Amino acid sequence: MMAATTGSIPKAQDLAHAIRFEGLSHRLAVNRKDGSVMVYVPAGDFEMGDGKEGDCPKHQVFVSAYWIGVYAVTKGQYLQFMQATKHRAPDNQVHREAGKVVHPVTDISWDDAVAYAKWAGGALPSEAQWEKAARGPAGLIYPWGNDWDASRCRHDKNKGSETTCPVSGYPGGVSGYGTYNQSGNVWEWCADWYGDDYYGKSPARDPRGPEGGSDRVTRGGSWRDDGPEYFRGAYRFGGEPGYRCGYRGFRLVRPASPSIPS
Repeated sequence: MMAATTGSIPKAQDLAHAIRFEGLSHRLAVNRKDGSVMVYVPAGDFEMGDGKEGDCPKHQVFVSAYWIGVYAVTKGQYLQFMQATKHRAPDNQVHREAGKVVHPVTDISWDDAVAYAKWAGGALPSEAQWEKAARGPAGLIYPWGNDWDASRCRHDKNKGSETTCPVSGYPGGVSGYGTYNQSGNVWEWCADWYGDDYYGKSPARDPRGPEGGSDRVTRGGSWRDDGPEYFRGAYRFGGEPGYRCGYRGFRLVRPASPSIPS
């Protein structure tokens, strides 16, 4: 299913030429189906939530080991998925622009993201998985540290005339686990339904969100946001699952055993 790597993504995936991941110190593997570079996040407790809003109180959570995409899924990867499955296109034509193939795919619904994840042999991250990766082993407020630094992610005040950046952009904002752009660039769909009171009753091990709801969780902030609060690893937001927009994408997760998959 996945191949360990210390070098480059297999050429058959035709994606790696503009994506860099050399120098990351954590264990990496490549998801063979779509070429996603994934980093290993070990099992263990972490403090979820930062207490800065009423829907994200601090609480201890145990999360089983998993792999998560170093990068968000790209437009180029999504085009391969469309070609293989005849799935509908994003709600724009930007995915066909040659210069945008390594930008995150956007204008896709939650169901579109789930369909891609299933095709690729993975899933969307739970809130807990997404937040643990974003905040790193040290449980930081932002992926890079505890203080806001506007130069470390793509947002409304530094995008200029652009919108998204390549998924490998802003290396100064990489998390302690080695993930890129979990702050800024695009909001990312998570698997969970959103519940503003969920943390008060969630299980202490591998929480998966409420059983139902009207919105799905999105995380991370985007190129159209400008308040530092949106870019915190613990910030939560609910999005209508059928809504497709130019500032929302996703990344993959896969469960993991203690060793690198072969």
